[in-house]
Amino acid sequence: MGTNQSTKTLFPVVHPTASDRTMILNKVELLRRIQDIAQEKSIAKIRESVFDLERQLKDSVRGGKILFNITTNGDTITLSQRYLFNELNQVIETQTLERSRYYLNRLSKAINHTRTNKINDININRWKEYSDIITDSLWILDKRDSSGVHTAGYWGNFIPQIPNQMIRRYTKKGEWILDTFVGCGTTLIEAQRLGRNSIGIDLQEDIVQIANNLVKGETNKFNTINEAIAGNSIEVDYESVLKSYGQKSIQLLIMHPPYFDIIKFSKDQRDLSNARSVNDFLEKMGTVVDRASKILDKNRYFALVIGDKYSKGEWIPLGFLTMEKIIKRGFILKSIVVKNFEETFGKRNQKELWRYRAIVGGFYIFKHEYVFLFKKK
Repeated sequence: MGTNQSTKTLFPVVHPTASDRTMILNKVELLRRIQDIAQEKSIAKIRESVFDLERQLKDSVRGGKILFNITTNGDTITLSQRYLFNELNQVIETQTLERSRYYLNRLSKAINHTRTNKINDININRWKEYSDIITDSLWILDKRDSSGVHTAGYWGNFIPQIPNQMIRRYTKKGEWILDTFVGCGTTLIEAQRLGRNSIGIDLQEDIVQIANNLVKGETNKFNTINEAIAGNSIEVDYESVLKSYGQKSIQLLIMHPPYFDIIKFSKDQRDLSNARSVNDFLEKMGTVVDRASKILDKNRYFALVIGDKYSKGEWIPLGFLTMEKIIKRGFILKSIVVKNFEETFGKRNQKELWRYRAIVGGFYIFKHEYVFLFKKK
């Protein structure tokens, strides 16, 4: 394959995203080009041909234009610009003809075949393309996603990146998610963006109204159901709630409860932030897990987001105490993620004061919380 070969039906259209750019390409022509390169008789010729293909693609990206003619009935594919160029560069950097052909054939397979598993839509054949999916147990996220209708104005709401990561890893489009402490609707907003259905429960009716208004303000291009409902998560009949939507089960359970009494969310005595003691909090959390997990399908996932607290100079490992309660209920612990946070609403503009208190009091300032990931047997 030389530089003078016809390229009239290979066309990139560049689309910017938050972390990368994507290109829409003529799938048939791209596959033909790659397969033709793999048939070259020398590694030098393969490199020359790959360089030629890269140059044409990069020129079109830099120019922000469509380089090749679009056929009206051409089968297209959307690829990450970073992914495609990295794969082509890997071919260029190989030292043997056999290895070059292996990488080209692997790329052809990734373009031509989709392979997913039972719990998400991630294409395993193109796993390198998902560079924004976090697989480490330490999450350093110093800035929350504030795009669209997301808001940080509600005390204690978690960053959108948490439900985003959980939903993409552990659900497929069209599946159902339950958030038993939905707050202002962060999980619902992310579910709607990602094409999942979701239900959220919150004790405070005014907060439920805010959540539903925010969700309505977010584009619903997949036409999914995402709704917050007023209710006490300890008492809600989850089976009946699901039945009203024509569903029998959910595929992901998310909980982000109050961290006991660190933030008082209401004066309602049913509120977990008003629990009488740590033990009372844990017992009530256990009840929520018992009731909500009944509608979670077997072998599906449950994400608990929670932190620890101080009380009378003592560190209370609230996260691990809650984790133990859930494990005793038969769940498999799959992962413990430690997520940092740079500041909280209550400590904003008080960094020096808290540093002074830590030095005087002999403790360390909270800079993390946990995402405990469980699997239902």
